[in-house]
Order: sequence, then C-alpha cells, then structure tokens
Amino acid sequence: MLRRHDGEVSTLVSRRSEQRAPGARSRLCGKGPVPCWRHGARYDARHVGFAGMGRFDGLILDFAGVLTSNMVEVYGRFEEREDLPSGLVLRGWADPEGQELYRRLELGEISQAEWNEGFGALLGVQAENLMGRLLHDLFPAYDVMRVVRDARSAGIRTAVLSNSLGRDPHDPYAPYYLPGNFDVSVLSADHGIRKPGRAIFELVLGQVGVPAERCVFADDTEENLWTAYQLGMTVVHALDEQQTAAVLRELLELPAA
Repeated sequence: MLRRHDGEVSTLVSRRSEQRAPGARSRLCGKGPVPCWRHGARYDARHVGFAGMGRFDGLILDFAGVLTSNMVEVYGRFEEREDLPSGLVLRGWADPEGQELYRRLELGEISQAEWNEGFGALLGVQAENLMGRLLHDLFPAYDVMRVVRDARSAGIRTAVLSNSLGRDPHDPYAPYYLPGNFDVSVLSADHGIRKPGRAIFELVLGQVGVPAERCVFADDTEENLWTAYQLGMTVVHALDEQQTAAVLRELLELPAA
C-alpha cells in the first residue's frame, strides 16, 4: 500500500521480511512497480513515518470484495451449494468468453439476465437467477462499513466505485442503500465506462469534489489500483476486512472502532 508524495513513492505499510506470514509477499501492481500490501503481510504502521497525515478528504471504495465478503469465499460457497467442482467460477471468469461477458455487463451492453444465460452456458449450470445464486453468501464487510460511517462523520467525502454487477433480476447493491450511506455512488453500467479505465476514476473524483492527491482508494483488484495510483491517489489493496479497516482508519486518522 503506497501513497504518492511530491513525486516520490513512500511505503505506508511495512512489509518486513521477518515475521512475515507464509506465502505473504510484495507483488507488482498492474503495469508498473507499485508494491501492494497483501493479505498475510505483517501490518505495522508505527514503523514508518506519516508526514503529511491528516490531509485526506476523500475515501473511494470498490464494492464487491471491499464492502462485502471475500469474493473467492463467496464463489466457493456457491460451488458447494450446487455441488460443482471447486474453482469452476474463477476458471469461468478467467476464460476469454467469461471476461468478455463480464466486460459487456459492466459497460451496460448486456443485461444481467443475458449475462446469466451466457455465463451459465459457459459454466454448464442453470442460468435462472445465476447472479443471485452466485452472490447468495455476499454479506457486508461491517468493519469497513463502519469506517465509511466514521469518515462521513469526520467530514470526509465518501464514494463507492463499482464495475456493475447489474441490478435486475438480482440487485446486490440494494441491502447497502448506497445513496444513504455514501456521498457518491458510481456504477460502471450507468456511464458506459469501467475500471481500470482512467475515465471512470476521473468521473468519481469530479463527483466527490476532492483532488486525487487527497483521496484514498481501496480495491481488491490490483489492476484497478494502478490507474488510481497514476492519478495520484493513495491506494490500498484490500483483501482482508479487518486489515483493510485498520489501514483505512490509520490513513484517515479515525479513532479505533
């Protein structure tokens, strides 16, 4: 997790080689050398300097996987319920045909019902309400939602920025009441643009009304972080609810929950 400051890149979370959890490592983020905090890495903000802290006035969060349960776990539970091979959904998502279906859904070029038909055929499963069945175990990340509430109370502008999952026949956004819980909500299909494209980040920044350098952005997809980082935002690779909430509170100088 990094911030950009005066053209320099400064590490905000130490990734100490000692006491690092098995498998934890720094990885390249997107197309350039942007080390990202990974789940399992030791978080210890006290070991780094926080010059310029308190200057953040905007918080922009991805939806699925940041404000919600971990998506890999959600997919795994779907596979268990429907007695499907483990990893089937992720393999379908990684398939070029699956990638194209998601791209078109996110841009609003096809409806969720059409995505259900296409992705169901790709996986070899029943298409009826596939998105709803797939996201049956999608629950709020309450620790992160509390950060949003506290940030708004502190006068920080908040936004959700989501590559759309569609809203009909299944609306995954409804339980979160985005208009009431965020100052701004941007769903890609409403605008015909999507992450990681620069245009949708510029759109949300304009609606938030805060310069990129004064915003924190969290996403569970590294490719999306790269664009935000290029624009000057502080980026957080959000793979664990409790760790993400703790990091956001530290950055935004919010009291512990």
